[in-house]
Amino acid sequence: MNVFCGIDLGSTTTKAVLLDDTGAILGRGITNSRSNYFLAAEIARDEAFIGARFTLIDRELSQVREGEKQALGFRKRLLQQFRKQQLLSQLESLREKSFAEAESERYSDVKSAVCERLQHIFSSMEEGIRRPRLNAPKKSDFFRDQAASEYSRLAESLADESVPFELLMSIFDKVIILVENQRMDLTFEGNIRTAMQACIDGEGSALTDSYTQAVVRAAAIPLTEVRAIGTGYGRQRLPFPKDMIRSEILCHGLGAHISFPGTATVLDIGGQDTKAIQVDDRGIVTSFQMNDRCAAGCGRYLGYIADEMNLGVHELGPMAMTSTRHVKINSTCTVFAGAELRDRLTMGQRREDILAGLHRAIILRAMALLARSGGIANEFTFTGGVANNQAAVSALRKLVQENYGERKLNISPESIYTGALGAAHFALRAEPSTQKESASSAGAHVGSLP
Repeated sequence: MNVFCGIDLGSTTTKAVLLDDTGAILGRGITNSRSNYFLAAEIARDEAFIGARFTLIDRELSQVREGEKQALGFRKRLLQQFRKQQLLSQLESLREKSFAEAESERYSDVKSAVCERLQHIFSSMEEGIRRPRLNAPKKSDFFRDQAASEYSRLAESLADESVPFELLMSIFDKVIILVENQRMDLTFEGNIRTAMQACIDGEGSALTDSYTQAVVRAAAIPLTEVRAIGTGYGRQRLPFPKDMIRSEILCHGLGAHISFPGTATVLDIGGQDTKAIQVDDRGIVTSFQMNDRCAAGCGRYLGYIADEMNLGVHELGPMAMTSTRHVKINSTCTVFAGAELRDRLTMGQRREDILAGLHRAIILRAMALLARSGGIANEFTFTGGVANNQAAVSALRKLVQENYGERKLNISPESIYTGALGAAHFALRAEPSTQKESASSAGAHVGSLP
């Protein structure tokens, strides 16, 4: 099967989308961007191919006669087991590097006490992965956020005068970077057998041969990457020839049009910049404005605020939605944000109210860009990772209503992949004269059960 790949290398996250030759989405992948952009691109691509394999499993399971409900249940359990194996691999790497750091000379005076607390932390984290709490809230897609949230919670409960919280967090902050820059075997081929065996052990005879054979057939389908197009903040660092790179403005415009064909205005708030884009009825960009001089009001700014509050980025929006009082934020400059945040907390203002004010300030900056690009047309699409932040969406709806009246606002659950989707469609739509050359130079991802 021929596939076409789009990779959006952002400053904070890297995304990949795989299409088949009909334009249907086969798989998506996402990872934190790293100083090693090549590694980030490869991990996102690997995740997209994993998604493609599970799409193919869905197709094979749809042919099984045992019943749709049972097949869907098996697929859900298989994916859960697969993700569990990935998380356990990442956690083990984090554990090993944390203990190695604790053995260094800088902790010699408290090494025994530190290792004891690390043992408690990682045992609890592993237990949480193997036996997740019932009705637990949805966690971030990123291992860093998931691990940071749980690690900090446990570290806070175990810290004391001999081993302060800051010391335990300094270990985490140092080693998580090492974990993220290590390419582990998180692939489909490397984990599907273990995941399937876990399903068999858990269900016994209830797991029919029909289901396992469906997985085997899906794994045996060759997936050949015909062409890949790169885009995003770090697109010039991608290992692609220049004619295989597209502007992120063009990719977000086309991606928004593909997702919502009636789109006329696009707002993308990414990690490092904000883009206000106007497109025609074919998804072609007609005008745009972009804030790319600093990270004020972007995802990186929110990440800085999360670090200041010892929270995961995914926790900011829900916390801001519990606000009961409006707080006006004077600056969205990343440099001064920490100082203003600490001042307001010292004044006794609640974190929830401060965060609500921060989200409104971010959207106010975006509204100014939208006005300069040509305003907001009736069908308006919000893309990028911040579009999944409910506090940002709430602030945007209110400000659009106040300034433009009723407008149709589109937000896809997969909004963070919009740029990669546009890039994948550029790959699919590439001129036939480049298809042969691209196909001969592109690598093939052929999967089968090991």
